[in-house]
Amino acid sequence: MDQLRRPLIDRSVFEAISVVVALVVLYAVLELQLLSALLAGLLMAQLVHLTVPLVNRMGVTNHLAAKGISIVLVTVALSVAISLAVLAIWRLTAGPESLVVLLQRIAEVIETARNHSPEWVKPYIPSSIEELELAVSKWLRENAWQLQFVGRDVAVFLVHIIIGTIIGGMIAFTQSGSTAHKGPLAAEMQERSLILGDAFRRVVFSQIRISAINTTLTGLYLGAVLPLFGVNLPFLKTMIAITFMVGLLPVVGNLISNTVIVLVSFTVSPLVAATSLAFLVIIHKLEYFLNARIIGGQIRARAWELLVAMLALEAWFGVPGLIAAPIYYAYFKDELSRRGFI
Repeated sequence: MDQLRRPLIDRSVFEAISVVVALVVLYAVLELQLLSALLAGLLMAQLVHLTVPLVNRMGVTNHLAAKGISIVLVTVALSVAISLAVLAIWRLTAGPESLVVLLQRIAEVIETARNHSPEWVKPYIPSSIEELELAVSKWLRENAWQLQFVGRDVAVFLVHIIIGTIIGGMIAFTQSGSTAHKGPLAAEMQERSLILGDAFRRVVFSQIRISAINTTLTGLYLGAVLPLFGVNLPFLKTMIAITFMVGLLPVVGNLISNTVIVLVSFTVSPLVAATSLAFLVIIHKLEYFLNARIIGGQIRARAWELLVAMLALEAWFGVPGLIAAPIYYAYFKDELSRRGFI
């Protein structure tokens, strides 16, 4: 009888089941557009785990009490951070250096560039700002039925974040490191959640560090180096904000921020644009070493691996897939590494 039962209670069976369940859940998160809830929950859980030791050092020895205090502190911190982010976004959409004005200036640069482009390129570039505006207006008319859902989608997005944050806090409060009193499947599912949380922490926090370094160096160039030579670029604060926000996306974010900076530099002179391009190339050569040391060292992945994963998931799920790709890839690679497959 024991020999018949042994295959049914073999740990590897429950491990395999838990991995399949994890893969199905991660796929469903993207398919059902619940990525914002997942990321909010993971962020909440990781911040609580990081805050608990600090609360313990303050003299709170009871583990549950320390978790409760940590949840309150993290909730307050996240509320303040979200409020500041909303204020920053609002400021980016208003004033003489708003994102709208920046896009209009970029459109003027594109119009100028068309006049100096080869004949075979000109059909793909708007001949004037008016033509670009007409194209945008046409797109808005054709997609008006979709735009009416934008307000609803924003509300759903915020609800998902709130619910995800609550779930993440509840999981962090009730989760314990011990699996001695859990069933084999529950223990394996907890192991999957811990691996996913660890992958999230390593990728997101590392990318924040890289984006902060990149933004600092770019800010020094735009706000200190260029003014020393009598060059004051417009939209300085907007470009720095864009550099940090899009810099949270590995590889692709740099391309977006670099394009904006070079185009704005071109509004001053082609020489400034060439100088900015040369600076950005040098900076990103340095970033390759940072990526290799920070991101690559954390998840043992090269830049091309992350780029392939991002392209694949973006083609499959769109922008949510692009955002989730580094985290998913780090998780999958960690699961494979633990089993000695790679």
